[in-house]
Amino acid sequence: MKWIYGKQDFHTIERGQENCYLLTNGLGGFSSLTMTGSAARNDHAFFMACTQAPNHRYNMVHRLKERLLTGKKEFILSTQEFADGHCESGYEYLSSFSYEESPIWKFQVNGVEIHKEIGIKQGENTVAVYYIVNNRSREAVTFEITPFFQFAPKGSEPKTLQKLVKKGNLISSNGLTLYFQTNGAVTEIPETEEVYFYSYDACDGRRKTGLANANHKIRVCAEAGKQVKLALVYSLEAYFSEVFSSEKALECAEAVIREMKQYKKELRERAGFRMPMAGVLAQSANQFVSRRDSTGGDTILAGYPFFEDWGRDTMIALPGICISTGQYKTAKRILRTFAVNERNGLMPNLFPEGGNEPLYNTVDAALLFINCVYLYFQATKDSDFVREMFPVMKRIIKNYQEGTEFGIHQTEDGLIQSGEGLWQVTWMDVRFEDILPTPRQGKVVEINAYWYNALCIMNTLASTVGEPAVYQELREQVKDSFTREFWMEEKGCLKDLVSGTPADEQIRCNQIWAVSMPFTILDHEKEKQVVETVFEKLYTPYGLRTLEENDPQFHPFYQGKMEERDMAYHQGTVWAFPLGAYYLAYLKVNHYSPEAKKTVSDQLEVMESALREGCIGQLPEIYDGKNPSRSKGCFAQAWSVGEILRVYEAIEKL
Repeated sequence: MKWIYGKQDFHTIERGQENCYLLTNGLGGFSSLTMTGSAARNDHAFFMACTQAPNHRYNMVHRLKERLLTGKKEFILSTQEFADGHCESGYEYLSSFSYEESPIWKFQVNGVEIHKEIGIKQGENTVAVYYIVNNRSREAVTFEITPFFQFAPKGSEPKTLQKLVKKGNLISSNGLTLYFQTNGAVTEIPETEEVYFYSYDACDGRRKTGLANANHKIRVCAEAGKQVKLALVYSLEAYFSEVFSSEKALECAEAVIREMKQYKKELRERAGFRMPMAGVLAQSANQFVSRRDSTGGDTILAGYPFFEDWGRDTMIALPGICISTGQYKTAKRILRTFAVNERNGLMPNLFPEGGNEPLYNTVDAALLFINCVYLYFQATKDSDFVREMFPVMKRIIKNYQEGTEFGIHQTEDGLIQSGEGLWQVTWMDVRFEDILPTPRQGKVVEINAYWYNALCIMNTLASTVGEPAVYQELREQVKDSFTREFWMEEKGCLKDLVSGTPADEQIRCNQIWAVSMPFTILDHEKEKQVVETVFEKLYTPYGLRTLEENDPQFHPFYQGKMEERDMAYHQGTVWAFPLGAYYLAYLKVNHYSPEAKKTVSDQLEVMESALREGCIGQLPEIYDGKNPSRSKGCFAQAWSVGEILRVYEAIEKL
């Protein structure tokens, strides 16, 4: 699908900064600016490099200032808000912005047309911008770019007195070296500082200003009636240290963009979806896959621009991101990475960085690891991999039965209890100082649904590895206990947890996973009631509310300082990823009938508007609970994309 935006979409700077593009390089690096080319967040960058995949990220080239000189007139084509209140208004000359495999801008000024396109190289810290200046006016024009640099860790300011040093095609600062290639004329200028205003950080209580510096500019001239091209490539790769010829610089930029488009086309074809939106999401899914240098394997980044890779997020996202899209080798590498880092039956929630030990504060990642191995086997019939993973899976079950860290243990009734002290170990894990906005210590509904599902998987796969199925009795005990402990007949749904507190009977979205997993506990009638209650109380077109609106603890808006956002994060805020489980549950209880598939397909149509807003072609983390109209949090979230992809897979392939 091609997303096209016209002047009505950016007739003000506020509208022009509502949406952004995202290009990633498979290392944790990326390029992301608004559709007007501005930096509206401190994490926006024309070139965010990653020196150690996937989390050692540096904002190298923050933005590009662009201007056109015609005779005695100057036209600023770039757009940017500044801390002193003034702004560049290049969006006034922007005719269109489009995004398919690459972002493309088209400007028109007094008979001069300028085409701009950006690309990023997969597996390298290399980014390119390519301009075509078509001068249809009657006088010569000059097009000029001034790149502004930070050379600072992602989210940080450049150091005090940090200087840029340019030698030939090398720029260095803060111990980092950046190479550039261009066919344009390069002119050194006195080091110039800009201080920006970040509107999307200001509204969330984050750092609302930032700075960057420039020490050179690049230009090309176009005679009247002539067309010229300007290429600019930045890279951390050593082979860029030599100075390219003008022709080679142009060829290099063209190649970066061409190869990126071909790579995305291959991703879409491999996934094999018929529905256009599913094809878009298949391409978008790959943007979260990254190499992880510290483990020598692959991983899934939880979300852009804020998050790193977490165990829970990876296990929720992997089935859609990798398996539904046919990237089986990637899925296998990721699961192997986790398997070798299993400890006491737990999977890492945060991987080691800089010599630090992994963190294991998650109760769900290990159970979902078992689910991922099963889904991988269902798709590939790779029994050798199951045999390789089965000892790890057995250790998970054994440790959950006998008890492991963070209060995780099996109780006498066969159910799993988790959490202790201030440790929050489910996905609703926010903690602000000593406050737990959503305390879930006890027997948690989705954890016990995952537990039952894992026991069933172990029994199902036992014959594949030549072992006896030994969990039948425990499985039946869990099934009986779960229904007795969690079912609320008067509400027609499940408790959120069993802890002996008023929070137990709050109506939350977590119960939907008791219906959507491959192996489920409830009888068919109860499953249908859960689906209908979730639809009535929690469903929105863009996601499920985390708490029903009638609850006294419901927070209608996610905004403000961190403590305000944390108090709302799981208290009504709409999350996109549980919507996938809802649709899968709806299809299941309706036997995947043609009518059910049509209902889901019709409801999914509105997701096209979600893909147009925020980060183009991506699905976000969250929306407000009251009226989910504008995306918030991470503008691109792995498990949101992955779970909706699984729905498209169910519609097309089941």
